[in-house]
Amino acid sequence: MTLSKLVIKNITRRRGRFVFTLMGITIGIASFVTFLSMGGSLKSEINRESAALGANLVVTPIGSCAYEQVSILTGEILPSNITMSEVAKIRSIQGVNAVPVLTEKSAINNKPVSLNGIDVVQMMKFKGWRVAQGSYFSGHDDPSLVVGSAAAELFKLAPGSTVTVRGQQLTVRGVLQETGGRDDLTVFLSLPQAQRLYNTGDTVSYVAVKVDDLKNLEGYIQTIRDATNLGVVSDKQMLKSVLSIVGTVNITLQMIAAVSVLAAAFGIVNTMLTATYERKREIGILQALGARQRTIFTIFLLESGFYGILGGAAGVVLGLLVSLTAAPYISQNAFTSFVKGSGGGLIDLKTVAGSILFSALVAVAAGVYPAWRAARLSPVEAISYE
Repeated sequence: MTLSKLVIKNITRRRGRFVFTLMGITIGIASFVTFLSMGGSLKSEINRESAALGANLVVTPIGSCAYEQVSILTGEILPSNITMSEVAKIRSIQGVNAVPVLTEKSAINNKPVSLNGIDVVQMMKFKGWRVAQGSYFSGHDDPSLVVGSAAAELFKLAPGSTVTVRGQQLTVRGVLQETGGRDDLTVFLSLPQAQRLYNTGDTVSYVAVKVDDLKNLEGYIQTIRDATNLGVVSDKQMLKSVLSIVGTVNITLQMIAAVSVLAAAFGIVNTMLTATYERKREIGILQALGARQRTIFTIFLLESGFYGILGGAAGVVLGLLVSLTAAPYISQNAFTSFVKGSGGGLIDLKTVAGSILFSALVAVAAGVYPAWRAARLSPVEAISYE
C-alpha cells in the first residue's frame, strides 16, 4: 500500500470524526474568504465610484468627517448646509467648474432609492451623460425626472412613467445610458424642484469641483477655503481616507475569521491525538516492519495536511458562494452599499491559492505535536497496546 493510500484510509476510517473535523476547517476558511471577498469588492467599488464622481475636489460643510465622504460616493443622505451664495463664491474662482448636489432619499414601490437634486445644465456637461431613452431636462427648473439605467430597470421606469416624490407625482422624462457608477441607481431632478420638495431652502449637500490646472490643486483648495470657510478635499485625499476606514474594518473582520480558523486547528489537534492513541498497535506493527520514526511522523503530518487542503478548498468555494448570495441581502448603508452594488465575490486566483495554502499550513502546524507523539512511541509500547 502506498503512503498516500494509507493516509486517506486512516483519516476516513472514522467517517463521522472525519466529516466534523473537516467541517471545522471548512467553516473557518469560508468565513475568512467571505470577508476577504467582500473586502475586495468594497475596495473595487470605492475606486470605481471615486472615478465616476468625476470631480477633482469635493466641497463639504466645515468639519465633515470621512463617513460623510463615504456617503458622497454611496449616494446616502448628507446634511444640506452649503448655501447657494457659497456655491456662487466657488464658481467665481477662475479656473473652477463647480456643480452643487442635494442628496436625498425617496421610495419607489416601497423600495428605497437615492435622489439627487442637480444643476441640470452644468451636471450634463460635468459628467458627460448621454440619454438612452426619452430626453434630458428641458430647463433649469424642469419639474420632471431623469433616471439612471439600473434604477429604470429595477423599478420598471420608462419615459412617461410617473413617480411620487414627497406626495407629488413627477413624470420621467428620460433614462440615462449606463455609466458603470452610482449614477445608474439614482433618480435625478432639478435642484430648485428638489429644494422645494424637501424644504431645504437654498442649501445643498456638497459641491463637485473640476479645476483647469491639476498641478495647482492645493492652491485651489486654499482659495475655496478662504472664500467660503468650507471643507475641501481632493479626490485622492477622499479616496485615501475612505480606503483607510474600509481597510481597518476589513482587517478586523479577517481577524475575527482567523479566530475560527484557529479553533478549527485545535479540532485537528484533538482528532490527531485521538488517532495516535487509537492506532498505537498499528504504529507498533509499522515499526516492526521497519518503518522509521521519520516515516511515522510523515504519515501523521500528511493526514493533518490533507484536512487542511481539502477543508481549505471546500472553504474557498463555500466562502465565495456565501459572499455572492449574502451581498444582495445586506442592509444598505454607507459601507455595505458598495458590496450590495457590486454583488460581492471579488477574489483572484492568487488569493484562492493563498487561502488554501494558509489552511494547509495551519493544519500541518496543528498536526506537528500529534505526529511527534506518534513517532516517539517505542515499538514495544506500541505493539503491546490493547
